Amino acid sequence: MGTVQAKSYPTGIEEEKMRDKGDNIYLEKVSARVDKINIDGVARTKQDVLAKSMKELFGSQNFQEVILNIYSVADKLQKLNAFKRVDVFIDTSSGADATPKGLEVTFYVQEVRRITGGINTLVGNNEGSLVAGVQLPNMFGRGECLQSEYHYGTKRSSGFNVTFTKPFVSRGNPRFTAALFKQGEDFTWSGFREIDHGTLLELNLESFPRIQHTFRWEGIWREIKSLSTVTSFPVREESGHSLKSSVKHTVALDLRDNPVIPTYGQLFKLHQEYAGLGGDVGFLKHELEVQLNQSLGMDMVLQASLLGGILNKIQNKNYSICDKFFLGGPLSLRGFTVRGVGPRANEDALGAETYWASGLHLYTPLPFRPGRDGIGNYFRTHTFLNAGNIGYFLGENNYPDWKRMFSNIRLSCGAGIVISVGHIARFELNYCLPLKFQNEDRTNPGMQFGIGVAFL
Repeated sequence: MGTVQAKSYPTGIEEEKMRDKGDNIYLEKVSARVDKINIDGVARTKQDVLAKSMKELFGSQNFQEVILNIYSVADKLQKLNAFKRVDVFIDTSSGADATPKGLEVTFYVQEVRRITGGINTLVGNNEGSLVAGVQLPNMFGRGECLQSEYHYGTKRSSGFNVTFTKPFVSRGNPRFTAALFKQGEDFTWSGFREIDHGTLLELNLESFPRIQHTFRWEGIWREIKSLSTVTSFPVREESGHSLKSSVKHTVALDLRDNPVIPTYGQLFKLHQEYAGLGGDVGFLKHELEVQLNQSLGMDMVLQASLLGGILNKIQNKNYSICDKFFLGGPLSLRGFTVRGVGPRANEDALGAETYWASGLHLYTPLPFRPGRDGIGNYFRTHTFLNAGNIGYFLGENNYPDWKRMFSNIRLSCGAGIVISVGHIARFELNYCLPLKFQNEDRTNPGMQFGIGVAFL
């Protein structure tokens, strides 16, 4: 956020009113109000947005509320993405309009440049990408941003997009996004390449503290191509063009202290998608993710996680292989190859309409804790037990499929090292041992390396 500085409070305040018998100072007992707000460093940002962001400061009635509201205002300014830095200085009020308990708050800000850009790398799920982009931040002075990006991945994935975002200073910190994009990716484990041309409209907001909602509409023209002459016939049947129009809703409650190597907290995420608002693709898809983390002392953490999903067809509509679920890989069901679990034709993974997967991890620090409270916090050893299954369409009176989902369970265990990359992504190097699998599965016993942002 920057820094917050303050001069000592006026000595005329009766200190016994804000001290207890142990000489502790309670800021909520110190009467205070904000008489004046100054903003230094603004050139392009509009005054109406700044005034709306600062409004809550004038409602402060004690010094504690002043401090908390200052942090809230600074957070709002940062979320506008219009400023590189926000610093705050608090002083006693002066001048003809000053009150006895008044304060003067000054925000020192540094606006972002009109044009930014560069070339960098991006970590995906077991793939690295080179990304080149340019941004026009704070275009119209209210936090709007127009950006364009091109990326090329190590596994022949590529894409181009133009995105416009607009934040709003109001309850829930809503943010609107509109984008046009083109992307292509090889799914070698299923024998096809998917090319998408599309557009989307998205709204992100916070309904309650730490409860995030995402509402999205997507319109995508998709093309599926066989990767080689040995691609299986069921995948070849999926080749061709399709048009998907869908609405999505994602709600997430994340109480973890760290998204990559948490030491405590829970995660709950529910994703729902309805496709069929035009186009020839129609389905209803639900996915659930739950994660629990419990500290055991001595820097040991026990983590339990559960994933699951179901895909239902809509009458008179179809879905394709790229809409199905797949399971297996170094950050999914470890001990199996990528998309290595479930039905296959020759060597091509076909996916399925239902799946579930679970994980139990015990995280421990590195021996002797090198770099304790520093670089050592980015490394963990872990032992794990993974279980899951993937199945076919679950319709009415389809009990055998339900039974199969919880009878032919895939199971693996192992141990390894986890490395946090900027607390955004993670590397894993594990020794894996598949315990239960089916003839159609592709196992990967021994050392397995994974990199990505989503993990079980």
